[in-house]
Amino acid sequence: MLLVDKPKGITSSRVVEQIKRRFNVKVGHTGTLDPLATGLLVILTGKRTKNASLFLKLDKAYEVKAVLGIKTDTFDSEGKVLWQSKNEVTREELEEVLKEFHGEIWQTPPPFSAKKIGGRKAYQLARKGVSVNMPPKKVSIYSLELKEFQFPYFVFTCEVSSGFYIRSLTHDIGEKLGVGATVVEVRRTRVGPYHVEQAEKLEEILGYH
Repeated sequence: MLLVDKPKGITSSRVVEQIKRRFNVKVGHTGTLDPLATGLLVILTGKRTKNASLFLKLDKAYEVKAVLGIKTDTFDSEGKVLWQSKNEVTREELEEVLKEFHGEIWQTPPPFSAKKIGGRKAYQLARKGVSVNMPPKKVSIYSLELKEFQFPYFVFTCEVSSGFYIRSLTHDIGEKLGVGATVVEVRRTRVGPYHVEQAEKLEEILGYH
């Protein structure tokens, strides 16, 4: 098992490919991180790859930077801007909305996600302009805390169940505030009992440091 601190700008699959090529072993990851995201990626090698499903069910923790007043098609800052608002939001208004996101909630995955729709990944369909009906699923938020607020930017931390989409949470916060919101940065800090502080940077694992 390898604990990798994934850099920004590459897919989880690319991390797997690089480790596979470097060490010539069977490799699999245990939960996708968006290219935009950094942080903990649990990688299994050899016979341990059979245990991937056990890791997928583990709770996760994130630190997120988001911006208010913008809606994009991907729910993050790398997407196409669909709508903008000039309305300001106060810290108090944001904190009131955040209180609504706790315990079990119904969440719709982002249209640009790795979620499979009829055997195809949603983002593959979305890129072709195909409108996909993403069924909502029940997920849990164990904690959600506002860390910084400097309008239009805010930073929050959260602990959530498996299968949770941070981009959808941010989008839904923006919808409730009526101004839109999109993710700027995401860092996964924990997967079950494993913390990002225990992880090594990808270039160190590959021997490029």
